[in-house]
Amino acid sequence: MRNLTPVAIDGGGMNLVGNNWLHRRGGVEFSCRSTGSEHDLAAMVSDFLEIGSAGSDSWCSSDCDSGFSDLADRISMHKQPVDQYERDLTMVVKSLILSISETSQIEKPDACINSSCIISSLVKLLHSSGYDAALCKSKWQVFGKLPGGEHEFIDVIAHENKSGGSERYIIDIDFRSHFQIARAVKSYNVVLSSLPAIYVGTLTKLKQLLQIMAEAAKYSLEQNSMPFPPWRSFSYLEAKWESPCQRFVTINSAASSSSHQHCIGLLRRLKSFVGSDFKR
Repeated sequence: MRNLTPVAIDGGGMNLVGNNWLHRRGGVEFSCRSTGSEHDLAAMVSDFLEIGSAGSDSWCSSDCDSGFSDLADRISMHKQPVDQYERDLTMVVKSLILSISETSQIEKPDACINSSCIISSLVKLLHSSGYDAALCKSKWQVFGKLPGGEHEFIDVIAHENKSGGSERYIIDIDFRSHFQIARAVKSYNVVLSSLPAIYVGTLTKLKQLLQIMAEAAKYSLEQNSMPFPPWRSFSYLEAKWESPCQRFVTINSAASSSSHQHCIGLLRRLKSFVGSDFKR
């Protein structure tokens, strides 16, 4: 069993508290009202598959290619580190990922859901390196056409920044997976590949990238005469990182040597991405 110490965080968006977003509540869980999120999303996906056009061969005019090229250029600009702290943290995260062992440091792989075992290992390693890091679990409720959902990621709090306050940095180790779409045109995949495989940065920069990818998804789906589903919208993407969440500052669990194919496969891909970055 993992011993988790939750700390409440109010999101910076979605009509939630924008300022003074970090509220520490020693040992008190944040109450979320998300209900039936998986069922709601599955139903909406089914509806869109039924009403969406089967689509003919995808096409993209020169104007369309130019639009995608502009989006890729904007990503290249926004993904650059905004300060020295972010630059240093990015290098530390990449180095720590390379240090994670497939057999000894992945937490309880039999019980791992998505990338949670790797996240847990990375949080521990960041703590050992002196960072105020935590596992964050966000949840949001159904709002209009937007389905409810939940997401796990890491945040790091940098205390006493230039303005005398604290800055929150987000780490998402499987960032590109949030933007994979069906029958994407080639130009969309170029934009997708320009994203960092592992996101490390502020919420402000994150929202800029989310806005760009929502635009790119809309362009790609339009080329295939497919509808634009609400879970591809900027509002839904934003909810993953800006909704109220629990911040687990202590994660204690017994290690297991058994295998979990998803975590092992993801870890290998992450190490490949990091290795390629270091060679550049």
